[in-house]
Amino acid sequence: MKSNQFDALVVGSGISGGWAAKELCEKGLKTLVLERGRDVKHLKDYPTMTAAPWEMPHRNQIPRADKLENPVVNRCYAYKEDTQHFFVKDSEHPYVQEKPFDWVRGYQVGGKSLIWARQTQRWSKYDFEGPGRDGFAVDWPIRYEDIAPWYSYVEKFVGISGSYDGLDTLPDGEFLKAWEMNCVEKEIQKRIKASYTDRDVIIGRCAHLTEPKEVHLAQGRGQCMARNQCYRGCPFGGYFSSNSSTLPTAAKTGNLTVRPDSVVHSLIYDDEKGKVTGVRILDRITKESSEYFADVIFLNASALNTNLILLNSTSKRFPNGLGNDSGILGKYIAFHNYRGSINANYEGFDDKYYFGRRPTAVMMPNFRNVKKQEMDFLRGYMTFYSAGRAGFGHSSEVPFGAVFKNENSKPGPWSVYMMMQGETIPKESNQVSLSPDQKDEWGIPLLQIKVGYDENDEKILTDFHEQGEEMLTKAGCVNIRKGDSKQSPGLDIHEMGGVRMGRDPETSLLNGFNQMHLAPNVFVTDGACMTSTGTQNPSITYMALTARAVDYAVKEMKKGNIG
Repeated sequence: MKSNQFDALVVGSGISGGWAAKELCEKGLKTLVLERGRDVKHLKDYPTMTAAPWEMPHRNQIPRADKLENPVVNRCYAYKEDTQHFFVKDSEHPYVQEKPFDWVRGYQVGGKSLIWARQTQRWSKYDFEGPGRDGFAVDWPIRYEDIAPWYSYVEKFVGISGSYDGLDTLPDGEFLKAWEMNCVEKEIQKRIKASYTDRDVIIGRCAHLTEPKEVHLAQGRGQCMARNQCYRGCPFGGYFSSNSSTLPTAAKTGNLTVRPDSVVHSLIYDDEKGKVTGVRILDRITKESSEYFADVIFLNASALNTNLILLNSTSKRFPNGLGNDSGILGKYIAFHNYRGSINANYEGFDDKYYFGRRPTAVMMPNFRNVKKQEMDFLRGYMTFYSAGRAGFGHSSEVPFGAVFKNENSKPGPWSVYMMMQGETIPKESNQVSLSPDQKDEWGIPLLQIKVGYDENDEKILTDFHEQGEEMLTKAGCVNIRKGDSKQSPGLDIHEMGGVRMGRDPETSLLNGFNQMHLAPNVFVTDGACMTSTGTQNPSITYMALTARAVDYAVKEMKKGNIG
């Protein structure tokens, strides 16, 4: 037991787990990070980071056999031959779908921080006030003012590209140089601004080093080269990941231990001591069981796995899962509605092009039900769009030789793509639970997922299609085509909730510092903690909540309130 004793344990090494490790180590705590997947070292373990398509056996395509064997992960936009080693195959960790749900996972040191979309927008005061004001979820125990300093803290370290826009619906942050819109995107922006007073169009904010500062260079990271091959692992460290940033920083303190191949079975609750004392794991390869102990535990296994671990953490005191006296553990799961899209064409600007593969789109903050309830549906959606010219090689009716080469070196016409990112409402019926009779290869119950769309989601989709078509028409687009992917929940990869924050232990599991009401030395700061989803990409909020929670936890430990 003594050799397995640490000051702090962190379960998971992804975006929030990496931040927990960094903050705990820098505050002097001997910290063990448990990761269920294999070890991945920055640069060393990015096998395809500089590979050309012709250097891959299938030219960066997924073979038909893989598509048939792994239908869920193959529906993910980022799953290709050059990235497949960072994704969990369907058979490697099965789950039970009570309703269709595409659970996309990355089990390795760094987790999904290696394959995330890197979009980073702050929440506004309206996002934290909305649930309490409109009554669609419990009230958040914090407000924007509580987290704003922590947004700034993590943004400076991560490196966020963005423009200063002065919007109260999408607060400014600590930004590096913004990416630039191309000529058609600027024209659409100009026309939307002239047609509406409630709609702001800005360049996307993303975790890319457009102009690295000293804090980034000290991490060993360099400038983003606009390759847009981020999901392979970046040889420049141009985008933020645990592997290139937080974990190496934690390691420099001498306080970090990382144990990969560690499948967490449960948290250990000592009924006699009345507290959680550690974590029980199974070695991924040998299946050997072992236990690790610490005074404080941060649970960052990713939203649904964090729910699974807590549901499986039973004891005499907590027979239905750790801290689950209220019976709401695993309930009120929410996600982002990505079903709506619009394609269009734009005529003109044939003499214009653009440089590189910019890693972010143009975005429009939510403009529905922001300050008050005004529609026949709850909440709203962010909108993203981008414009580009059709790929080279579009001409097929010219002879071979110089004429063929010249014709196929010219880009085609401009096209426009718009998509939605809709907020979904946390509902008790959207929940996860443990299978009563099915277990994985480590003897842990499979997770049962019962999460689906409702009428509110359909209304939001309809409004996006109507408003998107109207905006693009006013912006000068032609040949507008609306689409509904009808994709299952989960493919957004923004699952949240189940261990939500709140003010009342009867209706929430965590307090305003992400601390479990009934197990005070346990903190949850990944997506499971979210009370509502907002319309923004969530990762920067997880990072800020994590840094804030570690600061609080260490202060409480020094006071003798935790430990």
